[in-house]
Amino acid sequence: MFTYHVTSLVTYTEADVSKKRQQPNPWCHATEVLLFPQNMSIFPRICLKPEVAEHLKSVFLNKEILTAVGHQEVEHRFQNLLLCLSHPPLHTCVRASTHLAPLEEIRSKLQEELSQQTSSDSSASVQILSHPQVPDVLLLPVDGPRRVEQLSSEVVVGAQCGNAVLRGAHVFAPGIVASPKYMKVGDVVSVFSDLEGRCTRGALSFQGNKVFVGNGVAEMDRSSIFCTDEHPRGVGVRMVEPLYRSPSFDGVLPSLAFLQNFPSVVVGHVLGPRPGERILDMCAAPGGKTCHIAALMGDQGEVVALDRIRNKIARIRQNAETLQLQSIKAYCFNGIQAVSSDLTQQTQGPPFPPESFDRVLLDAPCSGLGQRPTMASTWSLKEICSYPPLQRKLFHAAVRLLKKGGVLVYSTCTVTLAENEEQVAWALSSFPCLTLQQQEPHIGAEGMLGAGLSCEQLRLLQRFSPELSWDQTDASVPLQCRADRDTIGFFIAKFLKS
Repeated sequence: MFTYHVTSLVTYTEADVSKKRQQPNPWCHATEVLLFPQNMSIFPRICLKPEVAEHLKSVFLNKEILTAVGHQEVEHRFQNLLLCLSHPPLHTCVRASTHLAPLEEIRSKLQEELSQQTSSDSSASVQILSHPQVPDVLLLPVDGPRRVEQLSSEVVVGAQCGNAVLRGAHVFAPGIVASPKYMKVGDVVSVFSDLEGRCTRGALSFQGNKVFVGNGVAEMDRSSIFCTDEHPRGVGVRMVEPLYRSPSFDGVLPSLAFLQNFPSVVVGHVLGPRPGERILDMCAAPGGKTCHIAALMGDQGEVVALDRIRNKIARIRQNAETLQLQSIKAYCFNGIQAVSSDLTQQTQGPPFPPESFDRVLLDAPCSGLGQRPTMASTWSLKEICSYPPLQRKLFHAAVRLLKKGGVLVYSTCTVTLAENEEQVAWALSSFPCLTLQQQEPHIGAEGMLGAGLSCEQLRLLQRFSPELSWDQTDASVPLQCRADRDTIGFFIAKFLKS
């Protein structure tokens, strides 16, 4: 595992940081500057358990791909995948609530709100672009990786918190696991992400596997974070010099601007919901796609959201309330058991009779090996291989719940064949009533070879594959085009039930 070590240390006050932020190159005169090469490899390739790495490599170097592309190119793509997974996409995707206001009005309000964040920096401006194919998407470029000095005072955060920082978030207090003994409000600190979750909560320092994600100003004393019976809340460290700078959306236009990965927005459009329909989101938490479906229907119809974890249902309902959507009904229920043939036990909620829904979204639980940034995964091969059987059980229920002539969309945020193309091949073999359909919009690459699907079938699938263009960083290419390729790893298949 790769770690960063500090060789020269300087402590800055908040005033120093503010002054430096107004300079064209904020840390250029520091004694020890972390330099980033052109290929942006400031982080190591994602760290996986050896058996998982070998499994993933065998997926990407399968015989079909090797025959079609050649060993050198396939190996190059695989190494690109391992590298790009540890870095965030170089854009922020915002789904605009166009059911509440026109896109241009939302963009104008967002421009005004975010400009206030950069008002102290006369050289900074917020660029917000619409997407030519997805009418409710706004894109903001991310500045990074940047030159940032590592300081002597270190705060360590959990891996999920570190990933959020790389996507533009501040450090919230629950994410902090270690801090200096005498840290007080106003101290300038370097923030490190604990990759393997080995840092003991409340530690004074940590020498394990960690990576530097930027500098910030403490908003809480150490005692307020660790020396209290209550769980700390609020911002613990306000990031002022992150490695990747993007606007913070904390409290910014909550009903009009929803942060969502670009492929996750595409899924809603591929499903194609229409006003008045009854639609099922089988594994709905935290509700981003559920709310998008309701918005695309103009909030006319019914969107049923299921999730088997009770505390996640509250999050779905909260998002629906924030986005002013009335057509969503959320239930704590296992999607596998959501269909019942016992017509004498009819209720409004689950389980439902067969053929109850016009459209079904199965955004299935998966190994998540397409999420970015992810610098390390502690999952075993057994855990990763446990998902396909679960996905097939959910698929069985989804097909039964779908009306004849209805649409089923299956999606994951992973890159394995077993959870994506092989599931499509299995579904087509197991359910003669299903046929693959053309997706609109089709922005990602076609499906990956290796599952025995025909070229025509692969063209109907949509796989967002950031590794295909990771080493192509031509800044002259418009942001909208770069955003199509620089995404999380994601997969979409669309079926029609005859």
